[in-house]
Amino acid sequence: MRYTRGMHTYEYPRPAFSADTVAFRDGASGREVLLIRRGGEPYVGRWALPGGFVEEMERPAQAARRELAEETGLRPTGELAQLGAYADPGRDPRGWIVTIVYTVELAAGEDATVAGGDDASEAAWFPVDALPSPMAFDHEVIVADALAGRVR
Repeated sequence: MRYTRGMHTYEYPRPAFSADTVAFRDGASGREVLLIRRGGEPYVGRWALPGGFVEEMERPAQAARRELAEETGLRPTGELAQLGAYADPGRDPRGWIVTIVYTVELAAGEDATVAGGDDASEAAWFPVDALPSPMAFDHEVIVADALAGRVR
């Protein structure tokens, strides 16, 4: 099968593809995770991980970095480590959306200033033992996996 831009050559359903990031830092109250408040549907007003759709021909890790910068202003220097793929049907009310999740640790002294941007109305660091609930999508499960070091 040959790929031709804009043309589909087979009839199998395909999921949409996104990339999310779990960013950690050592804050004043201990270990913290970065969340964004969703500015639009679905789950408007709920806290979520920064992330979004992978653009055509974009690598997932590049999409994760791009979305992190667009939604929070954060541009960490550290490596993104792939946590895993989350693809359960129903994880997103818009349809079947598979996400690749990355983690990144901010280095000591690295700028951790954040502000909501793009489709995020707000961005903030939360202590890992005081996360808001419920979060959007399956992001509570993803954060728990990241904290426990569970790779999918």
